[in-house]
Amino acid sequence: MAAPSPSVSPAPAAAPFPFAAIVGQEEMKLALLIAAVDPAVGGVFIYGDRGTGKSTAVRALAALLPGMRAIVGCRYNCDPAGRRGCDESCTVGAVVKSHLVPVPVVDLPLGATEDRVVGALDLEAALTRGVKAFEPGLLARANRGFLYIDEVNLLEDHLVDLLLDVAASGENVVEREGLSLRHPARFVLVGSGNPEEGELRPQLLDRFGLSVEVKTPQDLPTRIEVVRRRDAFEREPESFAAHWEKAGARLRRQIVAARARLPLTLVPDAALERAALLCMALGTDGLRGELTLVRAARALASLDGAESVGDAQLRRVAAAALRHRLRRNPLDEAGSTARVARAVDALFGA
Repeated sequence: MAAPSPSVSPAPAAAPFPFAAIVGQEEMKLALLIAAVDPAVGGVFIYGDRGTGKSTAVRALAALLPGMRAIVGCRYNCDPAGRRGCDESCTVGAVVKSHLVPVPVVDLPLGATEDRVVGALDLEAALTRGVKAFEPGLLARANRGFLYIDEVNLLEDHLVDLLLDVAASGENVVEREGLSLRHPARFVLVGSGNPEEGELRPQLLDRFGLSVEVKTPQDLPTRIEVVRRRDAFEREPESFAAHWEKAGARLRRQIVAARARLPLTLVPDAALERAALLCMALGTDGLRGELTLVRAARALASLDGAESVGDAQLRRVAAAALRHRLRRNPLDEAGSTARVARAVDALFGA
């Protein structure tokens, strides 16, 4: 008789490229750090050429973030300090056990079905036990974390509409197969797209707090350094990650300190006036531009260790907060980034 073949354990997931080792793309990295400090900013849309590190940066951020407290056994990673909106298993009883878990970063593939995204009836429980049970979807897994959509401009319209509803309410409402429930779904939406594959629907684009442009570097030293680091990572990922561990730990401590400082960071009336004047000069629709600009500037001030928001922070985040909120001007051939830059120079001084 032949000996039974030994069980093969699954290979461990490959470590992501370190966030601190990413070369260039400063605006993209800053936008992701701002979203990590204050999720209320509203997510990040990364638009640009292929092969410029969009997906690499998002997955690197996941490994960089400090862990979070969650209720043991909770399917939605509920916060033990605030259980409102969670299901009965987490809200019953005064005392719950909690543990430290990684911040979830969930990929939403373009081909995902609606059941996979919002959740559906647990068929195994229905067939084996004859009970109606809910099988959580990707939105449940992403609660209190990040939901990442690569090539978000190719996402099907019905999923776009679904995401708009959930992003606005912070809850996922499920009404199907005799199930009727709702669960928390508060996440930072991060999307990436390639301009060659079409534009993003305006309704979804407006839901992203920050929009950043990434381009292929045109200077020789930067291109060489990108290739050198990527090659070193692929040949010896463990030693490469160890080399960048101290830099990553510094960034992690900076995020933790910025989160603690955020409630104490002041936004003076002068900064509010500057933000409003800038949005008026650019003709942005609604007040979401001012709100995002102020929130992003406050998160940046917290990262900088500043006590209050000043012109320096407003200038640095103006393009990311406003470029995707501008109306098309047929009399102005300049791109949205150039228009924001002109308005910033006119208001703050070149």
